[in-house]
Amino acid sequence: MSAPHTDVEQVEAANTAFYEALEQGDFDGVSALWLTPADLGVDETYHDPADVGVVSCVHPGWPVLTGRSEVLRSYALIMANTDYIQFFLTDVHVSVTGDTALVNCTENILSGGPAPEDGEELGPLVGQLVVATNVFCRTSDGWKLWSHHASPVLTENDEDDTPESPDDLDDSESDDNAS
Repeated sequence: MSAPHTDVEQVEAANTAFYEALEQGDFDGVSALWLTPADLGVDETYHDPADVGVVSCVHPGWPVLTGRSEVLRSYALIMANTDYIQFFLTDVHVSVTGDTALVNCTENILSGGPAPEDGEELGPLVGQLVVATNVFCRTSDGWKLWSHHASPVLTENDEDDTPESPDDLDDSESDDNAS
């Protein structure tokens, strides 16, 4: 077993490699960073890896995806439909316990859509703030992703006229009753 500081550095490197592979649209690189049934000792000749709910992923606004093939398919779709994406990770915190590691971070995402029909440049760039939890498992090939869960961070522009407190709700109800 590695020294604790070495484990943290290795997990940070695996986490960084995951986001770099996404930025580069490197499907093989992304795939190599996810656990396989063989990493956990599951004999693939007797079990279909797609049926083994080994890994899971939640993209912002998506349902839970389970199984390696379903998770990797989601990344293939994202990469095929995203012309440009860049991640600026902040608030990165790594915890390692035994052969499991937890990475919490904020994904500051900058992405661009397809170019307008008359132009050759990317479509407008869009920024998004997402918090993510990545769970890694130590394997004989290094640290691999076991689970990724990402949720959008609401900003002031995302909020509707939602009351901030129960008192605000009471005031709006009395205004409605007065009319």
